[in-house]
Amino acid sequence: RVDLAEVGAALRNEAHDSTAGHRQIAVVRRGPVSVILFVFDADGFMKEHRAPGDVIIHVLAGRMDVTLADRVETLGRGEFLALAPDQPHAVRALEPTEMLLTVCKAVPTPAAAPPR
Repeated sequence: RVDLAEVGAALRNEAHDSTAGHRQIAVVRRGPVSVILFVFDADGFMKEHRAPGDVIIHVLAGRMDVTLADRVETLGRGEFLALAPDQPHAVRALEPTEMLLTVCKAVPTPAAAPPR
């Protein structure tokens, strides 16, 4: 069980400076699945990047822009966006924002045995 409000408050209260206006902590890393809580200051950002799996960007509080190759999606509290593996994207918080990121990497399936 993870209390995201408690984890988010602890992140915001860390003594060291944030990086590019955000802090994060992995709350789950299990096999191909990672769940990471981010807290962003207003105007905090992550430059364009890619993730090696299916991605779900879920805004828990605040608002943020997700910049894709062909558009900008503005997400608010309770909204999420699903992205394909390796899809380039960048994020910027429009106000203090909490985001839950889920990444699920593809799991290779074993090759089928040849017919006998």
